[in-house]
Amino acid sequence: MKFALFLGCNIPVRVQQYELSARAVLDKLGIEVVDNREFKCCGNPIRNTDNQTFILMAARNLALAEKQGMDMMVLCKCCFGSLKKAAHLLNQNPSIQKEVNGLLAGEGLRYTGKFEVKHLLSVLYHDIGINVLKEKATRSFKGIKIATHYGCHALRPSDITGFDDPVAPVLFDELVSATGAQSIDWPLKLECCGAPLLGVNDSLSMDLTQKKIMDGKQAGADYLCVACPYCQMQFDTVQQIRNLNHSLSSIVFPQLLGLAMGINGNALGISRHVPDISRLESFLE
Repeated sequence: MKFALFLGCNIPVRVQQYELSARAVLDKLGIEVVDNREFKCCGNPIRNTDNQTFILMAARNLALAEKQGMDMMVLCKCCFGSLKKAAHLLNQNPSIQKEVNGLLAGEGLRYTGKFEVKHLLSVLYHDIGINVLKEKATRSFKGIKIATHYGCHALRPSDITGFDDPVAPVLFDELVSATGAQSIDWPLKLECCGAPLLGVNDSLSMDLTQKKIMDGKQAGADYLCVACPYCQMQFDTVQQIRNLNHSLSSIVFPQLLGLAMGINGNALGISRHVPDISRLESFLE
């Protein structure tokens, strides 16, 4: 099994633990990921301001993966939603696809829609499977409660992303359960983390985040678990800025899975978190 790995902009610079843990887990599962230095921004930052440029930016990345001859695996849910949206627009509008391919031709690139865009969680759930993950887990979490944060861009619009049921998703919860941890139900589970408002209305952005953190804490969670760099950065940043007395540390899912698979914490970037999440390993049996 082989994928073109799309890291996006933030992960290599600001959430390196996500890349480290994802690579470690995928390697142990026997999934080959191929890097492409030509990948650029997915186009998400200008998605709502310049639609044509957004489509072209996304299409270029899609065409590069197609040139490699493999499906694309995405770690960031914002990138995932952006690339899926662009692929949908290109596939549904031959005139747009023709125009875009005319612009890409100068680089020897062409988009035809032959290959898929998949998120890391989708690959683990659908391509690998829960039973295989359970078999690969040499250790099991006990007595730990996890609040899964699905994020917005993977779930909606569901007819385009095809990630999970946008109203009652289960994919992430079942992946967490495969590690032995308990995925709890909590009222604000599907609410936005507040990251899209940061830099536009900082106070409202952090209020939304703080409300969600407190809700997870009140529901009994020991940790938040995410699979998007923007959500991870938002939860970490707000807890530091607001100096929350009852903080709820956020981890990325491949760290949880990696520990259950017996991978060393350093290889998973456990020490890169602020605040410290080393206590996570104490829940392993």
